[in-house]
Amino acid sequence: MTKELLRVFGRIGLLSFGGPAAQIALMHQELVEKRDWLTEKQFLRALSFCMLLPGPEAMQLATYAGWKRQGIVGGLIGGGLFVLPGAVVIMVLALAYGTYGNLPVVQALFLGVKATVVIIVVEALVKIAKRALIKTKHLILAGGAFIALFFFALPFPLVILVAAVIGAIGQPGETTAHAPQSGTLVRSLKIAMVGGLIWAAPFGLVALTGNSFLHDIGVFFSTLAVVTFGGAYAVLAYMTQEVVVSYAWLSTPQMMDALGLAETTPGPLILVTQFVAMIAGLAEGGWGMALIAGALTLWVTFVPCFIWIFAGAPLIDWLDGRPRLRGALAGITAAVVGVIANLSLWFACHVFFGAVSTVSAGPIQTIWPDLTTLQPIAIGLAIVTGVLLLGRHWPLPLVLLISAALSLAVSAAMGLI
Repeated sequence: MTKELLRVFGRIGLLSFGGPAAQIALMHQELVEKRDWLTEKQFLRALSFCMLLPGPEAMQLATYAGWKRQGIVGGLIGGGLFVLPGAVVIMVLALAYGTYGNLPVVQALFLGVKATVVIIVVEALVKIAKRALIKTKHLILAGGAFIALFFFALPFPLVILVAAVIGAIGQPGETTAHAPQSGTLVRSLKIAMVGGLIWAAPFGLVALTGNSFLHDIGVFFSTLAVVTFGGAYAVLAYMTQEVVVSYAWLSTPQMMDALGLAETTPGPLILVTQFVAMIAGLAEGGWGMALIAGALTLWVTFVPCFIWIFAGAPLIDWLDGRPRLRGALAGITAAVVGVIANLSLWFACHVFFGAVSTVSAGPIQTIWPDLTTLQPIAIGLAIVTGVLLLGRHWPLPLVLLISAALSLAVSAAMGLI
């Protein structure tokens, strides 16, 4: 059975391009249609459960499917192989980017990638808005989240917490499922406690070294792992603010390049955290520090995902019947629409203009582009990729390749490289 799990989830991990929707569709095909590992009802209930959790829902769904098939070992295989191929690719790309990223040719290629990223984020915004904004309350939450972030620069975790509370208000408190048995609860608590100790183990090693950089990497990405509701797009603006401004690990252009590269790899988009940590590690102490920082970030980002599944999967029926919990999730998802709208505008300003500053007036704090630094090449590339990606629905890897090639050709023709 283990060999079959390795073969099936290895295939899923290698082919998991295109974001959560494509990844979930691939798993449905492999696990429900081709095999009887999960029934349709089990698959949909597990997906709903994974959407309640922080972290990448597709990776957690793969973990659940493996757990359902062969317990904790199966879950480790399912979730691990979903992440591993992309993590290896990101490692190679980060080292190459850190070594050659400043070359004019590479910068020209990445202009095309950045232009495409703007369209990708807009596409994500439209898809999530269609699913999430089903009530007037949800529209208000989305608008409020956008205003809070774009005009007042409020902390992302605070915005998500407020959205969850508002979403839960007015929902019935009774459950439609029987309460779990005490033995099941005790087992889940034991798994959560042991898992928490395993998750925290690297911090002991970091403390022994006294390395403040690795301590900051571990603490920041651990925090990020438990607030990643709504997918990676939801936390990108928050992560960028912290990485660029608070820690000064990366520049804004490097952060946008990181997202563009993460979009081209298999596996969850949250692997962008590994790329960020490795680029910061390269600047801090070369390849060795980059590899350590990347490994630490992978650990603190994905170990919680296994804990949520192993501890929570036995309670899935009970959790599925909690209206207030589902109301809180709906509130978070609605707020995520505003969060991604803020992200899309932020990305567009930094891609389409050469200089963007921060302006303040009382409690208001927002960005403002220098209109004289408008970049026509970037706008033209975004229009082309928008037509191909949104209009003709071409595959994302192909669109990224075309946009990068066009950017390189135009830059060469204009004598910029």
